[in-house]
Amino acid sequence: MINTNWAFAQYENVRKRLPVSVARGACTRVPDLGALADEFDVFLFDAYGVLNVGNTPIAGAPERVAALQAMGKRTMVLTNGASYPASDRLPKYHEYGFNFTADDVISSRDALAAHLATLPDIRWAAMAPKGASFEGLGVVFDLLEDAPETYANAEGFLLLGSQIWNDARQAMLVETLRANPRPALVGNPDLVAPYEHGFTLQPGLYAHWLADRTGLEPLFFGKPFGGMFTEARRRFGAVPPERVLMIGDTLHTDILGGAAAGFKTLLVENHGMFKGADVAPYIEKSGIAPDYITPTI
Repeated sequence: MINTNWAFAQYENVRKRLPVSVARGACTRVPDLGALADEFDVFLFDAYGVLNVGNTPIAGAPERVAALQAMGKRTMVLTNGASYPASDRLPKYHEYGFNFTADDVISSRDALAAHLATLPDIRWAAMAPKGASFEGLGVVFDLLEDAPETYANAEGFLLLGSQIWNDARQAMLVETLRANPRPALVGNPDLVAPYEHGFTLQPGLYAHWLADRTGLEPLFFGKPFGGMFTEARRRFGAVPPERVLMIGDTLHTDILGGAAAGFKTLLVENHGMFKGADVAPYIEKSGIAPDYITPTI
């Protein structure tokens, strides 16, 4: 059963591949993000579980972001999504009621694209939904479906989106990489994502399972890894890290990643990873403690 306990256990199982834990935050409880508005100049938002759940905006979130923007605060979205460019997501945020610009949205795809630009031109195959975009990646790829020759002929693999992935395709990917190890780059390192109907499995989970079964270590791009935070710093400029707040619903991605980048962190309880759960035992077991905790932004 895919629930909070199961998802948390999966994250704990892969700690050896995540950034090293940092100093514990104080876990100060605040009623909402408004209580911290004067303490920070830059607010970095995770999307799923903080701004929206699936395709539904969280009540009050657009108004909260707008209030921060009216105060002159920099508000940005850091999202682990790789099937489509961040620019494709912007109209959806506008539909939800958020007034973000293209420069405000950073995706894990951006970090992946920057790395791909440093590599030689090879034949890629991708875990991705039908119609996934090549835009901005600088490469084209074959779609991994059910044809064994696609797996055999690829010189490298991109794990972008898991919407049409299944156990049979995972088994073919494991088999081909056991027989002939090749690079595997993970554009979305999330293990699960919250939707209206519950959690969905994400590319990061399949990548870790792949590593466990082949000995191959994939390269991950996105939270909690550093590339997205480096790009965020480049965009918001010379703001002291203690004046930057990373806001997320997941300890092992948003909170661990934000703290490792030197930022303060806020865990949102009510809409994502820990909806309906007491977060205290998870913080204690993982040792990943945010600076602040709030029910909703």
